[in-house]
Amino acid sequence: MSTPQGDMPSRAQTAPLGSGRYRFMVFLVLVALTALVGRIVDLHVIDRLFLQGQGDARTLRVETIDAHRGMITGRHGDPLAISTPVVSLWANPQELPEDGVQRMLLAKALDMSPEKLDERIERYADREFMYLRRRMTPDDAQPVLALKVPGVYEQHEYKRYYPSGEVAAQLVGVTNVDDRGQEGIELAYNGFLAGQPGKRRVIKDRKGRLVRDLHLIKEAKPGGNLTLAVDLRLQYMAYRELKAVVDEHDADGGTLVMMDARSGEVLAMTNLPSYNPNNRAEIDTNGLRNQAVTDTFEPGSVMKPLAMSAALETAQFTPQRVIDTAPGYMRLDNYTIRDFRNYEELSLAGILLHSSNVGMSRVALQLPEDAIWNRYHDLGLGQAPGTGFPGEATGSLPTPFGWSDSKRASMSYGYGIAVSAMQLASAYTAIANDGKRLPPALLKQPDPPEGQQVMSPQVANDLLQMLEAIVQPGAGGSRAAVPGYRVAGKTGTVRKVTRSGYQQSAYRSLFAGIAPVSDPRIVTVVMVDNPKKGDYYGGLVAAPVFSRVVGKALRLLDVLPDKQEAME
Repeated sequence: MSTPQGDMPSRAQTAPLGSGRYRFMVFLVLVALTALVGRIVDLHVIDRLFLQGQGDARTLRVETIDAHRGMITGRHGDPLAISTPVVSLWANPQELPEDGVQRMLLAKALDMSPEKLDERIERYADREFMYLRRRMTPDDAQPVLALKVPGVYEQHEYKRYYPSGEVAAQLVGVTNVDDRGQEGIELAYNGFLAGQPGKRRVIKDRKGRLVRDLHLIKEAKPGGNLTLAVDLRLQYMAYRELKAVVDEHDADGGTLVMMDARSGEVLAMTNLPSYNPNNRAEIDTNGLRNQAVTDTFEPGSVMKPLAMSAALETAQFTPQRVIDTAPGYMRLDNYTIRDFRNYEELSLAGILLHSSNVGMSRVALQLPEDAIWNRYHDLGLGQAPGTGFPGEATGSLPTPFGWSDSKRASMSYGYGIAVSAMQLASAYTAIANDGKRLPPALLKQPDPPEGQQVMSPQVANDLLQMLEAIVQPGAGGSRAAVPGYRVAGKTGTVRKVTRSGYQQSAYRSLFAGIAPVSDPRIVTVVMVDNPKKGDYYGGLVAAPVFSRVVGKALRLLDVLPDKQEAME
């Protein structure tokens, strides 16, 4: 059966419609291809550099390579400050899970309460970085990393450790949490110790995880090592003995400085109160200062030998020259200067032996107005010691113009001026070193310095003999004696002065000495601040510390005994 012709469309009727659709589809494909090609050209040619930069910014990173901080050691290589590898944990708060169980486990591993962790995360919620714990040992950090909590990462750093603890704390100093020097030698030589950080280019994913280490841009340069002059054996011993006397007399604190009489190197320098630099959370700010360098005080009678040296340089004074000190006091400018008792006539050696203020005043008034000031200045007083230690004190040495008689007199027995313990020890090196003063040195010296000739060798030798008599049995400094060795030294007891004036019941006890007399090797200054229990005189409080510390030091340094009865 055939279909009626009117029911079927003809080829002529369908061809135009099919051809139009085809052309339309081809047009759409061509437009799409053109757009695609244009986009490809745009991405690969026009926007290529921009897009590549954006991609690199999200994947390429330049990381800092921490430089290993240099080591600080004592003169014999004993470590005083070293850097050890540690791990700091940080997190991206926006990646941390909301799951309470995971957060509780993380808080437990970090040794903090879940509430504290949640509070910290909330505080940094709009940031991409926060520290969880800094400077953990690798062993302590491992349990946290083992949890594999999303958003928790590690950062390798260095932590400063101080093996000697509080014994050398004020001298060595301390670094902050970023390993930058904050006090002491750590601060003074921070640039040398810190070194120079390096840089490397790496690829990281969007979560900050390392994908590939590309190449080194700049190699890290480790910090330099420093060797201090301090002998750690003597430092421990000095700290122990100073702490014992401070505790025994319930004193506010104390200072001890031991210098090499041949080189000026500081073999021991200790202060109380002190602090433990390994426990920054409990650092007592009162113990931060290196008082031996930064604090000054009126030295009192320990200055008498130095003032006496100015008189001995003149032709009119010899150690045997007699001065009348009767009746044991004198009036100058409405001030009364007193001795412990009326010593009547005393030689210059006797004035030092009995520590006569009247005798020293009468000697001083016979000298030119600026004679004692010039001697003190030549000995380094009133000037920075030049060690480079942060905050080193210059002290106080008033200019010698228009001085009254009472001012000239008081300076001769150590009042009206201020010195640091290190300045005082440096001044005494002139007596121990044939008249040459040696500047103090905190770093080990390759060669001993020449020193400055501030008094004649004869005067220095005369003073040594005069000071040796003060340490003989029955004399004021007898408790500074060291069995087997000849010792020279001077005691001092001075009232503490505050803004309101001299205190009636607060003192500083001092002893400055040299040993052995036959060939001086050590100069030591001891100061005990405000002993409140028992005695307070320098000969009774500070002198015994000198005896114990110097006696052990001489044996440790293998110095042969020079006392006659010890060699027979």
